[in-house]
Amino acid sequence: MISRFFIERPVFAMVISIVILLAGLVAMRALPVAQYPEIVPPEVSVTASYPGASSQVIAETVAAPLEQEINGVEGMIYQLSNSDSSGAMQLTVYFEVGTDPDQATIDVNNKVQAALAKLPEEVRRQGVKVEKKSSDILQVVTLFSPDNSRDPIFISNYALINVIDDLKRIPGVGDVSQFGSKDYSMRIWLRPDKLAQYNLTPTDVVNAIREQNSQFAAGSFGQQPMKEPQDFTYMATAQGRFTDPKEFESVILRSDSTGASLLLKDVARVELGAQDYSLVTSLNGQQNAAFGIYLQPGANALDTAQAVRDHMAVLAKRFPQGIAYKIPYDTTTFVKVSIEEVIHTFIEALILVMVVVFVFLQNLRATLIPVLAIPVSLVGTFAGMYLLGFSINLLSLFGMVLAIGIVVDDAIVVLENVERVMRTEKLSPKEAAIKAMEEVTGPIVAIVLVLCAVFIPVGFLGGLAGQMYQQFAITIAVSVVISGIVALTLSPALCALILKPEHKEPAAPFRWFNRAFERITNGYGAGVQFFLKRAILGLVLFGGMVGLLIVLFGRVPGSLVPDEDQGYVLNAYFLPPAASLSRTEKLTGDVTHELMKHPAVADVVTFAGFDILTNGTRSNAGVSFVTLKDWKERNTPELDARNLTHEFMKMGAGQEDGVVMSFNPPPITGMSTTGGFEAYIQDRSGGTSEQLEEVTTKFLAAAAKRPELAGLNTTFNANVPQYYIDLDRTKARSLGVAIDDVFTAMQSTFGSYYVNDFTLYGRTWQVSLESEPEFRRKPDDLSQVFVRSSTGDLVPLTTLVSVKRILGPDSYARFNVFPAAKLLGGPAPGYSSGQALAAMQEVADQVLGEDYSLAWIGSAYQELATQGSGSTAFIFGLILVFLILAAQYERWTLPLAVVTAVPFAVFGAILAIWLRGLDNDVYFQVGLVTLIGLAAKNAILIIEFAVLCREEQGMGPVEAALEAAKLRFRPIVMTSLAFILGCVPLAISTGAGSASRHSIGTGVIGGMLAATLLATFLIPMFYMLVESAADKLSARKNKDKPVEGGAHEA
Repeated sequence: MISRFFIERPVFAMVISIVILLAGLVAMRALPVAQYPEIVPPEVSVTASYPGASSQVIAETVAAPLEQEINGVEGMIYQLSNSDSSGAMQLTVYFEVGTDPDQATIDVNNKVQAALAKLPEEVRRQGVKVEKKSSDILQVVTLFSPDNSRDPIFISNYALINVIDDLKRIPGVGDVSQFGSKDYSMRIWLRPDKLAQYNLTPTDVVNAIREQNSQFAAGSFGQQPMKEPQDFTYMATAQGRFTDPKEFESVILRSDSTGASLLLKDVARVELGAQDYSLVTSLNGQQNAAFGIYLQPGANALDTAQAVRDHMAVLAKRFPQGIAYKIPYDTTTFVKVSIEEVIHTFIEALILVMVVVFVFLQNLRATLIPVLAIPVSLVGTFAGMYLLGFSINLLSLFGMVLAIGIVVDDAIVVLENVERVMRTEKLSPKEAAIKAMEEVTGPIVAIVLVLCAVFIPVGFLGGLAGQMYQQFAITIAVSVVISGIVALTLSPALCALILKPEHKEPAAPFRWFNRAFERITNGYGAGVQFFLKRAILGLVLFGGMVGLLIVLFGRVPGSLVPDEDQGYVLNAYFLPPAASLSRTEKLTGDVTHELMKHPAVADVVTFAGFDILTNGTRSNAGVSFVTLKDWKERNTPELDARNLTHEFMKMGAGQEDGVVMSFNPPPITGMSTTGGFEAYIQDRSGGTSEQLEEVTTKFLAAAAKRPELAGLNTTFNANVPQYYIDLDRTKARSLGVAIDDVFTAMQSTFGSYYVNDFTLYGRTWQVSLESEPEFRRKPDDLSQVFVRSSTGDLVPLTTLVSVKRILGPDSYARFNVFPAAKLLGGPAPGYSSGQALAAMQEVADQVLGEDYSLAWIGSAYQELATQGSGSTAFIFGLILVFLILAAQYERWTLPLAVVTAVPFAVFGAILAIWLRGLDNDVYFQVGLVTLIGLAAKNAILIIEFAVLCREEQGMGPVEAALEAAKLRFRPIVMTSLAFILGCVPLAISTGAGSASRHSIGTGVIGGMLAATLLATFLIPMFYMLVESAADKLSARKNKDKPVEGGAHEA
């Protein structure tokens, strides 16, 4: 016997436990901390720009060739691109969870290199950038000027040059990127009227700048080899690129024989400005520079965020006059508060468990034994997590909280049995420990194996759910194994050392408790006997419960993870199509002003000109991150983030110029933009954008009739007012005008034309050409722009082009190489995301036909991919439990009696969730898996003892069942109570992350109550039925042998 060895050598037993404890403590410091495990699909983004081109042109000439090359790169799940009218194209390739992001980036980059040859010249000149993109934003840092003494361009470039590069080097920071960065650019503002006066065209200006602003190498004097020896060698340098606006002003455009020159400043204004003016960022209504800090995969979120805060504090000492910083948005506060809350729950659970143990054991010495077992098993688990490469996150911590109840179990089983043997057989503690361990070593090994059998298969599920279950399940499995080791080594050794053979009367309240418990036990015995006599009734009840269980599963809505109050809310602003940025800025400013007065709001970070739904720039859209005050200050329901969205929408309702949409962020950052679902309608027919819009409108109209769906809309709009420039190519040819010159002239007047680069502050920036604002207000201004014909005459553009007003898309999306329209929506109140997705799919089947199809992305894609994996894990666990028990009892029939305990637990769990109005989500399913193991554990305790009664005392199946049930009633109630009370803090918690705790706690408590209150009455009956059937079978087989032997051969 293992335990006997340790009962003789208590020090050895303690050393094992101390080593486990130390390993856990060391691992605990090294483990990374995050909100969730790595569950977001890695993304690689490809960005290109084609200034001045329309969104459709970019989609067809830039996005399409890149997508066709990238399509099917290894590990890709889907790709989507968005081209907008500001000239930017962003293509994002999503990979399976668990793909190495660096390798994925290399693969995508190789494909992009192959596609470069097919891209327009201007796009290649601007460069195509491939980088791994972390959707896991950690913090937003903003730099602003409290006294408004510094302009946004200065602040933005100060941040770029002095702050961002420093932050990128902090360990754990994956990337730092500026939102709407205003990089320096030498802006040359042309005056087309002056150009015409001097008989010049924009192309002449471009050529002059290119010729004079460039880098030269002038060689050196006296460089070897020389014929005569030379004493010195001198480098020769010449002026290369310009750095100052003054130098650009004196670029010579033309000079004559007299030496008089026409300079750039005569036809244009030169200033050091910003490269891009399409986004305005502000903090609480004040313009600023904002940049996002992204976490490196596998880094510790809390440590990294702290390092950024410390580093910013150091950098702030060097800031010039009039610049200050603030970190208004920090996701780690939610993680930190959630984890603190889980730890509070943890401590409450520990105390409750200790109270239960003390009430049942009624002496402090005995209570010490299970209480010592808990820390060893739990802290030791950290070592296991470290070896498996897990992180400390909400899921692994939930695992720990549930493990408290399971871990204390083994110790209680040992202790309770030692106490009983001492009491009934009047043995010394040491002998009692040895005898008691002979009885319970079997059940303990069985329990450990069964629990591992339930949890380990779950760890092998694929996809998102797999990643989420894995952390949780393996954490519990590790703690169960350690607790098994402790129960077979430390607990018996401590029993032999600590327990005293006391046989005096317990204190008065305990006497009262014991009498009451004895009455309960007798009542329980009577109940068991009732069912043993009326087995048919028991079976009918069992059948009815299984039926009810199936009905309830159909009633409870399913979802991925519950919505949480994450401490911030998103506001999206939409103005009429083609509305200008200044209008958007005014709208966001007004709403921000309103928001700042609200008692729950701490900060508002706004990006005017950014469309959160397409992730692109659009002059008629904006977004705000509204950070809320600490959870402790917002303890009334109306200040909960989930309820604030309606209030914020009301604030926007008063705005005439646009619509304000307010939504809760998605529960898993980086999975989707809004908390709902996202999908694309793909156009596989090769039709026009008008046809795609028609289909989308039809689809939305059909979907709006479904009760399951709410908030459906699309980001696709083919009705944005635009101008179509129609060039008369025949006329241009006959006048000898190069078509290229026509569009260079247009781009350098109405768009921003990239000439070449200049150097400043040790960095390279762009030189851009554009007309002064008053020359590019309306189509009539084309009359001021001229191009040169082959004869040298100037031809006004108006003679070559005509301008038509048209409607078209301002942002153009593509999904998996087809043009697509993005849809957003969510489940209606009272429906789950699972039901909403099914409804969308039905509408798609009715409306879309052959040429169009519905494709899911983000959390909807993951939810559909993980559907059913919960039930797979569940069934797989049940089968393994059955097999392990069959192996242990050397019988095929007995495990049936154990497995019957499981439906009771499931029934209790689903009933509790249904009554409380929660969803069947990942957390609840995780709880269900735990329940299989726990329900089976109760049954194992009864059946193991019934088997012992039959073997040692030769009882029949009915007496054995009754005797075992009465004997094990006390430890079963005790361990179940310990577990249930350990989970109560989860089910009633408040604050950050409480929704997921409710989901897990409610299900587990309901299930455990059912397993204890209902299952314990019927398990003896099932045991009796199985055994009687086995006896009859063996009696038939062994007609000539005596029946006694039959009990062991069935």
